[in-house]
Amino acid sequence: MYKVKITAVRKTEYKDLMERYENPITHACDITVGQSFISVDGNIPNGFCQSAWDSVSPFVKVLAEGGGNFFDGWMKDKYSAMISCNDGFRPVSFYLERIEE
Repeated sequence: MYKVKITAVRKTEYKDLMERYENPITHACDITVGQSFISVDGNIPNGFCQSAWDSVSPFVKVLAEGGGNFFDGWMKDKYSAMISCNDGFRPVSFYLERIEE
């Protein structure tokens, strides 16, 4: 199996949606842009957000098992993917890439 690097490349907030629909919360996402994690054997990395993992894990597992070429040529590097977490108020976009060792 391959290791997969998961890098946060963009984080945004939709303040208008938060004000309209979200109950005030004191703690949200801890992920910062540029932060990277390594998945070993297709498992969730230590410290990685469980909600984000629910979104990226199917792609991480395919890359870890040697697959790729998602959606027939979607990515320039067929052993990578750009996946966002499922938080509709403050999504984080992650670049997933298979690590060649």
